[in-house]
Amino acid sequence: MSRTAEPVIVTIDAGFQRWDELLALIHDSFAYMQGVVDPPASGLALTAAALRAKALSETGLIALAGGRIVGCAFVSPREDHLYLGKLAVARDLQGCGIGRLLVSHAEALARAAGKPALQLQTRIELTGNHKAFARLGFVETARTAHPGHDRPTSVTMRKALAGGAG
Repeated sequence: MSRTAEPVIVTIDAGFQRWDELLALIHDSFAYMQGVVDPPASGLALTAAALRAKALSETGLIALAGGRIVGCAFVSPREDHLYLGKLAVARDLQGCGIGRLLVSHAEALARAAGKPALQLQTRIELTGNHKAFARLGFVETARTAHPGHDRPTSVTMRKALAGGAG
């Protein structure tokens, strides 16, 4: 990663106060989806209060580089996997390995929780995301529709973890 200090991944804890900065990162990272995905991306509707609530029910991961929040993801345990959502990377640093680092950290959390796989959803229209997640070892397992839609709107992707049945 040449454009900033090497990132470190930290877990959002009770003392975290940088909700507005985190929200700005997510909104900026998801902005390109505006007018591209239907229904609109849920990340664009988030508020700082909603992020705080999300961090109470899920594990929030933050990528920090030189004190700057450069990426994030939220993970939550499900019956047979750890769900990975709201993965966002600062637009000026996309392609520098931050997303890969966040996914790797999520994999470690899944293994520690005894989960055999990571799972995520991405939108049908975001074919670049499908390819990026495939490069990280995810495979498409389903297509689903958001409520009120009669066509698939999301692609479910899953990554089996080494030593798991996933």
